[in-house]
Amino acid sequence: MNGNFAFADYFKKEAIEFAWELVTGSQDDGNYGFDPDKIWVTVYLDDDEAISYWRAVGVPDAHIQRRGLKDNYWHMGVPGPGGPCSEIYVDRGPEYGPDGGPIVDEDRFLEIWNLVFQTEELSAVRAKDDFDVLRPLPSKNIDTGMGLERTAYLLQGVNNMYEIDEIFPVIEHAAQIAGIRYGQDPAADVRLRVVGDHIRSSLMLMTDGVSPGNEARGYVLRRLLRRSLRSMRLLGVDSPVVSELLGVSREQMNTSYPEIDEQWTRVTQIADREETSFRRTISDGTKLFDMAVTDARSGGATVLSGERAFRLHDTYGFPIDLTLEMASEQGLDVDQTGFRTLMAEQKARAKADAKAKKGGAASTEAYTQLRREGETRFLGYTDLTADSRVLGIVANGQLVTSAQQGDTVEVVLAETPFYAEAGGQDADTGQLFGTGLAMDVVDVQKPVPGLYVHTVTLSDGQLAIGDSITAQVDAAARLGSCQAHSATHVVHAVLRDLLGPTATQAGSYNKPGYLRFDFSSSVGMSQAMREELEGLSNEAIRADLAVTTREMALDDAKSMGAMAMFGEKYGSVVRMVEMGGPWSRELCGGTHVERSSQIGLLSLLGEQSVGAGVRRVEAFVSQDAFSHLARERALVTNLTDMLKVQPDQLVERIERMLVQLKSAEKTINDLNVASALAQAGDLAAKAVDVEGITVLAQRVSVSGNDIRTLALDLRARLGADSVVCLIGGPDDKPSIVVATGEGARAKGVAAGKLVSVGAPVIGGRGGGKPDFAQGGGTNGAASLAALDAVVAAVRDGVRP
Repeated sequence: MNGNFAFADYFKKEAIEFAWELVTGSQDDGNYGFDPDKIWVTVYLDDDEAISYWRAVGVPDAHIQRRGLKDNYWHMGVPGPGGPCSEIYVDRGPEYGPDGGPIVDEDRFLEIWNLVFQTEELSAVRAKDDFDVLRPLPSKNIDTGMGLERTAYLLQGVNNMYEIDEIFPVIEHAAQIAGIRYGQDPAADVRLRVVGDHIRSSLMLMTDGVSPGNEARGYVLRRLLRRSLRSMRLLGVDSPVVSELLGVSREQMNTSYPEIDEQWTRVTQIADREETSFRRTISDGTKLFDMAVTDARSGGATVLSGERAFRLHDTYGFPIDLTLEMASEQGLDVDQTGFRTLMAEQKARAKADAKAKKGGAASTEAYTQLRREGETRFLGYTDLTADSRVLGIVANGQLVTSAQQGDTVEVVLAETPFYAEAGGQDADTGQLFGTGLAMDVVDVQKPVPGLYVHTVTLSDGQLAIGDSITAQVDAAARLGSCQAHSATHVVHAVLRDLLGPTATQAGSYNKPGYLRFDFSSSVGMSQAMREELEGLSNEAIRADLAVTTREMALDDAKSMGAMAMFGEKYGSVVRMVEMGGPWSRELCGGTHVERSSQIGLLSLLGEQSVGAGVRRVEAFVSQDAFSHLARERALVTNLTDMLKVQPDQLVERIERMLVQLKSAEKTINDLNVASALAQAGDLAAKAVDVEGITVLAQRVSVSGNDIRTLALDLRARLGADSVVCLIGGPDDKPSIVVATGEGARAKGVAAGKLVSVGAPVIGGRGGGKPDFAQGGGTNGAASLAALDAVVAAVRDGVRP
């Protein structure tokens, strides 16, 4: 999307003149060069002013059409700015549809640009053409949006955005791999377009630092990559292809985005790992799908249940359209209505969880209203105490005029020294107080940009709008936050020194005494590397590096090598934090120590994977780091005293003890197995005949792996026409296993179905394959009832 805004700078006349020049002006002058005779425009019904300006630049009346609110009035769909708009269309020619302008046909007459003339503020929006106007905007503004790829395919003379020069080479290459030609089969063309579009989108997301995951942008990337791979599979390609296709896209995109080349190694590593994972998912999902088909057919069904299709999708990542295709090949339909119902329920739960995490259903309208009065002035970089005035009070999402002792409310001040949670740094705590007033600040947030909202609990007095108060940050907690945040920058710089420039920040959290730092890496750190990370970080801390901040233009900061956090929104002017000069430069709005030595100490807790291509380190800082090391020293002292060894002999002694323990456990396990098998002869004699099948259903004293071993031994003793069901373990945690012989399975008896009958009776669940299945429960007292239910299920399930 191409776009630009103008706030009280110029309005309709200039916007129309600029648009006309760009759209129809000579390409030699950097314009698009569309034929003026092919340009049509639409305007709002009574916008005679816009029509006069279009006439002035040369658009004939025959190419100007008036349209109503639904087509030519723009708003955000929620309360906010809005106004009439004027849209620019290009006539593609009679082969694309009938003549008569956009009103007649919007396939032939294709919109490329919308000029929005923002003139008023809306207080309520019910539909595209149904809203209430609150008041005129204090200044008239321009908001324009042009379809970049739409414009590209019109200028390049191709039929759609998938055939433009940045996408089509990927499509051609994918077709070549699949051994087909683009344009011959409409269904195949759709799949090729999915590949072309999704591969490019995936390339750009990974270049920007995104890794595949199960949440937010990581989930979007995973879906894009997997849809690409699935489309190639549906085209008959089952070999690894994603890196090859990404390479083709790279060749088309790196001129415009040179950072692709800088991130290429990381991108291919992430993509290859995700492809391997998805191929494994397809393999595992296919096995589960085959089981679902077998179960459906054994029950005489011709439809695969929506629940099974949803389980394949939700639990195993098996795409629904692949389920539909494979079911069709097996002569089965899929209950798509049931699947969609379960998907809708899942989405509703996810939205409810997200809303709960954000603080429930409280509306942002109260904050928006307060923000209209101006920004909160933040003084916290230099001051921990400030005199201020109460501008607003919010209770349960609603504006109120006062609050009483004991109330917990949100307070907006004219200025504040309190840091609001942002950039991974926890919010400040402290107090607000005044004449007869005292309240504890427990949290500070910015629910809308520029507005600091303090969550407070009144311990004394009554608070009212307009009250003068003193805001005082907890100085000790602030110092702890500064130490942890600066330590985060140290860890980031050291990681990049150790692992290279691809170890970019993927997230962070710091609070007094603690930091957590996520970074891009597909390989875990060895013990030696973790020790080196901790050691080099403490060396940087002891080096007493100067920590300075500067405000500058975003482009200037990036040219100096300042690291930006992916996903953060930056303005044209940013705050750059330097540590040791060029050693560490990051865009950061957080609070920091003045010199690295003030961090004190860093003690690394560990390093682990938190998602595909993302690792995490955690550390204690300052006094918390010292306390952590002191606890570890005390632990070592206790162990050396207990084992009667010197500290340098402790690891060797524990390793020797673990070997001895493992040997003892094996001996005990062998004895348990021998004991279990010794019961087999007596148990086998208790088998009964049920409809021609030898059934043994018993409560036994063994559990764990031993009950499985016993069941399989009994099945072998009883022969092919046998079913063995055993329940073992303690009454509070019983386990159930079922093993079926080949002859029993041929008569329609499946272990997985029998476990699903018995397990619920003992208060649990289970599952498995037709030959062996297992489960667990919570009520061993119901074992006899569960065994009876399994025997009855064998009797009912036998096919003549």
